[in-house]
Amino acid sequence: MYLLLKSNYMFGFFNKRSLVKKKYKKYRQLLAESHSLSTTSRRASDMKYVEAQELLQEIQTLESKLS
Repeated sequence: MYLLLKSNYMFGFFNKRSLVKKKYKKYRQLLAESHSLSTTSRRASDMKYVEAQELLQEIQTLESKLS
């Protein structure tokens, strides 16, 4: 069983899914930063929101390639 799992990592079957999970985590973090900045600086908040939306677009293209 261990060899089978190890060989799958070598081919990258699980690595792409974990990349999507990492990007979702970064996306949620950016949205949280945007929300916290919204009370102090609207411009900085908007910049974080745009960055989060660009990352979401990247996530969606990755997911469509994996499907």
